[in-house]
Amino acid sequence: MAVILGDATGVLLGRRCIEPGKDRWSFPAGYVNRGEVLEEAAVREVLEEMGVVVRLTRLVGAYSERGNPVVLVVYAGVIESGEPRADGREVSEVRCFPLEALPDDLAFPHDRRVLLDWKRVVAD
Repeated sequence: MAVILGDATGVLLGRRCIEPGKDRWSFPAGYVNRGEVLEEAAVREVLEEMGVVVRLTRLVGAYSERGNPVVLVVYAGVIESGEPRADGREVSEVRCFPLEALPDDLAFPHDRRVLLDWKRVVAD
């Protein structure tokens, strides 16, 4: 699962310091632990990676690819408390990018598609 934090002016991304996607930019994401509620896992991952407490606002979508066992569920969220910071274990840097100037080095092939879907969802 993943959470996109942003608004009409920009989106918060983290530079990954682990594989897959090391040294590339992505939104906070991770695996759901066995027995964990999906939404709770989303909030936990953002707190662990970026040090902020979030409130999930909408489901952006669910993504899968033939041959890949991972199903990615993506939420839109807003920061409720805390200042974004890199955790140093999974994320080395956190930065807000203007929507018209997203980095070219996104971590995963699906990231651009997910961000386009997010822009459509938050514009509704």
